[in-house]
Amino acid sequence: MYSQKPHEAYRNNSVNTATSGELTLMLYNGCIKFIKQAKRNIEDTAFEAKNTNIQKAQKIIRELMVTLNPEMDLTKQMMPLYEFIMNCLQEANMKNDLDKLDEALELVQDFRDTWKQVILQNRKLAHAESAEV
Repeated sequence: MYSQKPHEAYRNNSVNTATSGELTLMLYNGCIKFIKQAKRNIEDTAFEAKNTNIQKAQKIIRELMVTLNPEMDLTKQMMPLYEFIMNCLQEANMKNDLDKLDEALELVQDFRDTWKQVILQNRKLAHAESAEV
């Protein structure tokens, strides 16, 4: 029997058909969602939920770190920034520090916005190349 809810089926289909660039964008969006939720959890004194959401954000950052290509120069620039985000998340979790969550959130949003632009540029290039054929 197929009992999957329509929104779950859509989400699974989105992930299964996404390009690697789109998957990275999804990771950034998920990380942003969990950091924002952790901020709300701190404000609501829901510390167990805060811990869970920060850990989810940390897992995403770890995944992004693992996927960096060590052969590329960009990795040498990105890795310290990811490590900084991890430190912010860790401190925020230990001290219920909203400022540290804001620091992490700002960087992740900047990465997400930049990544979104990269995807759009690649799509434009691909469209232009297919139009020439």
